[in-house]
Amino acid sequence: MSLGTLYILSAPSGAGKTSLVKALVERQPALTVSVSHTTRAPRPGEVDGREYHFINERDFLERVEDGGFLEHAKVFDHFYGTARASVQSDLRADRDVILEIDWQGAQQVRRQMPGCQSIFIVPPSRATLEQRLRTRGQDSDSVIERRMRDAVREISHYTEYDYLVVNDAFERALAELECIVTGNRLRLGAQARRQQALMRDLLA
Repeated sequence: MSLGTLYILSAPSGAGKTSLVKALVERQPALTVSVSHTTRAPRPGEVDGREYHFINERDFLERVEDGGFLEHAKVFDHFYGTARASVQSDLRADRDVILEIDWQGAQQVRRQMPGCQSIFIVPPSRATLEQRLRTRGQDSDSVIERRMRDAVREISHYTEYDYLVVNDAFERALAELECIVTGNRLRLGAQARRQQALMRDLLA
């Protein structure tokens, strides 16, 4: 039986999700980020097995056929997927797992794992979102325009999530994420299983 909690974190590109997740994992030792598989090429500075597992499209589709992914989706012309076995192993080991996935993947995961918790992160304004995308210096104007259109479509699904976090002040948004994780670890079901020996002693 799993003790850990599975978290879905979604956000439009440029909302600051990756930076928040990195800081959150540093503060929460029982929290790990699932490394997704993708068919896109590595970006400068990315390392295979750290940011993503980079595989070709043929291998990816074979894994889909074998049921090896908990979820998978096509985003910006490339495939992304979450390996089922590694997530289940972490949850059984009492580690909380974060999936950084879009709304399509989130819907798939909810159907298979209804006990998961989902968090949607938004920027404080459209102007801030566009500024963050341009500050990266990685994309052309046409790509940024497409990402802004896709951001609207992504944000339209925010009502499907359990929590909504606005990333205006980074430390405040991070504190809100910590509250969510800490609160879920204290919920009765899993916490009672973790503390069985203590509860038996207290009730003796």
